[in-house]
Amino acid sequence: MAIIRVAFRSRQRSDDPWSNDDVRIVAVVLAAGEGRRIGGPKALLPIGGDSFLAHACRLVARPGIHAVVAVLGAAAARVQSEGGVDPAVSLVVNEAWPEGMLSSVWRGLDAAEALGAQGVLLHPVDHPRVAPETIDRVVAALEAGAFVAVPTHEERRGHPGGFGPEAILALRGAPLDRGARAVLEAHPERVVHVPGDPGCRMGINTQEQYQKVVGD
Repeated sequence: MAIIRVAFRSRQRSDDPWSNDDVRIVAVVLAAGEGRRIGGPKALLPIGGDSFLAHACRLVARPGIHAVVAVLGAAAARVQSEGGVDPAVSLVVNEAWPEGMLSSVWRGLDAAEALGAQGVLLHPVDHPRVAPETIDRVVAALEAGAFVAVPTHEERRGHPGGFGPEAILALRGAPLDRGARAVLEAHPERVVHVPGDPGCRMGINTQEQYQKVVGD
């Protein structure tokens, strides 16, 4: 697999962290799962006095992000009520969440494109320890015209993933059983890998993983 690596200068936070004069990028937080293995919606797990959902929405609100969308699904009313999300975040519900994460990606794309998105940042709610600098590198790659941009740590892909206009079209045509991975595997030569951090690969699916990664 061809790996394209790009070095980036540090990015400065603007007065409005959700504005971008060049490429309109919308962050989509994927938070529709039922969290069967952990005993409930991961969106409502606690972290530092917040819910995972509120934390993730704040985490991705970086320079270059025009708006944040969160896709809910299982127990959507409860998550919306108890999530404590900033009112500026657009909350949408994926009624088809049992069909898999790609169905939530599609729902997020609908909402992002309604906000004029030219690129999207896809972030699963169960990755709370991604470093802000990693997100900035993905955003910078999208601004530079990347088809797809992903952080890589120890030669393995992590989150969040950035998808440009052509990749968004490819996501819409991807098979449900393969998800966004199908787009990356179909176009390996067009995937820009940016330096990631350990947190970009720290997904949480069980109570044991939660205690190890979060420990609240």
